[in-house]
Amino acid sequence: MNGTDVFNEILAHLKDEPVVHANGFIGRESFNVKDRKASFYMIGSMGLASSIGLGVALSQPDKKVIVMDGDGNVLMAMGTLAMIAAAAPKNLVHVVIDNEVYESTGKQRSLSSEVALEEVARATGYPRVAKVSTRDELNDAFKKFMNSEGPSFLLVKAKPEFDHGTGRVTHTPEEITDRFMEAVNR
Repeated sequence: MNGTDVFNEILAHLKDEPVVHANGFIGRESFNVKDRKASFYMIGSMGLASSIGLGVALSQPDKKVIVMDGDGNVLMAMGTLAMIAAAAPKNLVHVVIDNEVYESTGKQRSLSSEVALEEVARATGYPRVAKVSTRDELNDAFKKFMNSEGPSFLLVKAKPEFDHGTGRVTHTPEEITDRFMEAVNR
């Protein structure tokens, strides 16, 4: 399973839930699989999708909020895992696509092959944590977390095979923000 496969599976389950995407191929691939007004695409600002997702979850407690993150992004801002666990938003599902590389910048190896990010999430206090590597496991865990109180942390092991021909998000940062805010505040 690669990152595109992950988005094909997860996006099929979503209706109008807010989703905050990390920068790089995470946002680009999701945008190209299925652009949604309720999707916030990070343009730069590596490591901050989880912080923004936490803010959205706290401000919208009646909506399930999904953060689509990457291993490099989580490693960049590991303190946010503790912040999420301490704030304990019951409506947050944190999905991390772990392909063990910084794929957007040339597939440099990340430390996630040596640091079990799901165990870090568990140690910081996420009440629900799972690690998956197949489509069936992904679908089962994602459905379970969408129907459970969180915060939940779902680590998805994937091959470093994002489509390097994938175009960039074509919306401006202002357009992304405006349409996301409109969708979230409905």
